[in-house]
Order: sequence, then structure tokens, then C-alpha cells
Amino acid sequence: MASAPSDDDMFDQFLSNRGHETEAVGWDQSYNKLQCPDCGGLHDTAATECSVCGWVPDE
Repeated sequence: MASAPSDDDMFDQFLSNRGHETEAVGWDQSYNKLQCPDCGGLHDTAATECSVCGWVPDE
């Protein structure tokens, strides 16, 4: 039995059909640091969450 697509999958498909990117967002790199894509805060490479704005990378 096939499972129905999740609401997130349907929303991503809706956006991608209209030219929007729907890929998971991760850390940006700045030299040897991780950089938050939302606020630009710099963190050590072991960071799992932005200590400035609380952003967490998509899994």
C-alpha cells in the first residue's frame, strides 16, 4: 500500500513547480568557521545551533 505524501512534500512540490528552491539549508563556510545563513554569526565547526539567533540547520 502506498503512503500519501506529507504536507511538507506537497508544499515543496508546489513551490518548486513555481520556480522556488526547496533544498535543505545548512551552514555557510567562512574560512575555518561555520556561518549562520540567517544572521551571519560565526561559530566553531562543532556548532549545532546558532547562538546568536537560534537558527538550526535543516536535517
